[in-house]
Amino acid sequence: MPRPAPVITASVRAGLLLALLPLLVAALLIGAVGEGERDRLATDSMPRGYDSTAAAELAEDLPDDAGNVAIVVFAVESGRLDVDGLPRVGVAPPMLSEDGTAALAVVPIEAASATANADAVDDLRDRLAAEVPDGVTAQVTGPAGIEADLAAVFDGANLRLLTVTALVVAVLLILTYRSPVLWIIPLVVVGVADRLAAVLATQVLAALSAAGVEIAWDESTVGILSVLVFGAGTNYALLLMSRYRDELARHEDRREALGVALRRTAEPVLFSAATVVVGVLTLLLSVVPTTRGLGVAAAVGIVTAVFFGLVVLPAALSLFGRWVFWPRVPRAGEPVATVDASLWRRIGDQVARRPSQVVAGVLAVLVLGASGLLAVDLGLDRADQFLDKPEAIAAAERIAESFPAGTSDPTSVVTRSDEVATVVDTVRSVPGVVSVRPGSEGDGVTELQVVLEGGSGSAAARATVEDLRDALADVADTHVGGAEAEAVDEAAGAARDRWVVMPLILVLVLAALVLLLRAAVAAIVLVLAVVASYAAAMGASWWIFTGVLGFEGLDVGAPLLAFLFLVALGVDYSIFLVTRAREEATEHGTREGMLRALASTGGVITSAGILLAAVFAVLGVLPLVVLAQLGTIVCVGVLLDTLVVRTLLVPALAVLLGDRFWWPRQDGLRRVGRSG
Repeated sequence: MPRPAPVITASVRAGLLLALLPLLVAALLIGAVGEGERDRLATDSMPRGYDSTAAAELAEDLPDDAGNVAIVVFAVESGRLDVDGLPRVGVAPPMLSEDGTAALAVVPIEAASATANADAVDDLRDRLAAEVPDGVTAQVTGPAGIEADLAAVFDGANLRLLTVTALVVAVLLILTYRSPVLWIIPLVVVGVADRLAAVLATQVLAALSAAGVEIAWDESTVGILSVLVFGAGTNYALLLMSRYRDELARHEDRREALGVALRRTAEPVLFSAATVVVGVLTLLLSVVPTTRGLGVAAAVGIVTAVFFGLVVLPAALSLFGRWVFWPRVPRAGEPVATVDASLWRRIGDQVARRPSQVVAGVLAVLVLGASGLLAVDLGLDRADQFLDKPEAIAAAERIAESFPAGTSDPTSVVTRSDEVATVVDTVRSVPGVVSVRPGSEGDGVTELQVVLEGGSGSAAARATVEDLRDALADVADTHVGGAEAEAVDEAAGAARDRWVVMPLILVLVLAALVLLLRAAVAAIVLVLAVVASYAAAMGASWWIFTGVLGFEGLDVGAPLLAFLFLVALGVDYSIFLVTRAREEATEHGTREGMLRALASTGGVITSAGILLAAVFAVLGVLPLVVLAQLGTIVCVGVLLDTLVVRTLLVPALAVLLGDRFWWPRQDGLRRVGRSG
């Protein structure tokens, strides 16, 4: 007798609609709209309100963007360079060095955008490769060469980042669930969320930029966004699916189990996501347009990840039976993690027996890690900002061997003054200035190229920049720019952002925790714990940078971004633990509630933390040192939060404080009797 055709119930149809409609809409947006685009400006990453930024903005009034120049260095390994045999590529014959082994040619680059600049530099390099005599090397550097190489190092980098991130997530999901099927569902959902987030974020940024908001983004923005969406989205998926597995052991109806899991998961996920969104939006207070853009992009990414985690993923899971957990299929009536003698329960019992010693030991470890902060050297030379040295940096180093250190990337003085000769005389009179030569001129704006005696990134060069500014302070519409001046202002802008944004992040995260937990003491404990793990992560990462990776400094922007991601994301794990502990404490008391929460969430939070740490470590695939440093700090910090703070410190403090941990919301806990 033939079997009857399966009936598609209303709940199945609703599940299909909720799962497939957002995925279809996302696919249409990704394919039809695409990511927002804009030409990258030289001032995108420069702090607003600072002298070097004003110099760059004033230089934009020069005709045909003529202020952008490339410097060609011709060199021989031995003997004397024959200048007459070199190709003529500049406005003047090449200038021979005193040692006779190198010569420089200055080549104006007329380019209206970063893409046009890169094309012009590529054409120049192709011409040099064809025309340079045998035995002579020719390399291109200068502002135009460095800008072109900075754009080139990102070619294909975001695709590599996305590929490696997806592979890392897939492997960790397979290891977590030990299922040949289950990992596919969250990976597909989060992967679509990532691509949609990139489209939505860049389109929002493009709209804001078109509306006159001073905001910007670049390739690294999209890279960090992908890491954030994959990391946070997979964390939300792990939390939901772990609770779903637990509820399947309590309910015969899998959809009922999924509904309970979703209700129990939604509150901590929504609040943790709201904490991250509020935190990243504080970056709008930064003085750097690209940092503001990262804040907006990250907020859009987190909102997208939450929607896909709490709407699309549950709908997708509802389409499949318990079999997707094969070979470990949960059955109704099986023991759940909270009553199981799991590793995490044993760890919790040990913590509860000696909470004071655990707190002292963990704090000692965190202080030891944080001691590295005493040695941190903020600031990277331009040559140290790339993981792989590009041609422009190698050429600048070759120039420094035969010419004054500042020749390859001179400081610029840009002025609207009618007394240009007086400005030149003033600049020449400043100690540390080797030479001054006229640059571009037009529209009432004059640029002077100033070679400094101090080497790139040296204290002497930056002191000379400050002296130049002091000497020119009384000359109207006159500003000092160039790489050294930009480095000085970048450090000042980063320090300002740290003082403004970091305290605000703490206040907002604390307020969000108080609102979620309705417990001031618990909120303060969590914030202080995550700040301690941040300090330890920064210090420990410094030893990794100098002892293992060979970095000589820490990028000035890394501390703020690492603080943001660690505080906003790191506190998530404590939120997941403490909200479960609050749920358990109403029935079992504070002590037992915390231990049961640790037992039930230990596995999933550890998996989520390791996954997030690994995903941020993948930032090292991108070619900039600052991203490798950011990824390392967040990786170390997330592991500390997951394995030390959430597992040992927070439970130990909760046991020590007892019901006071939930102050002022204690009445409902005291009814269960003794809790400490």
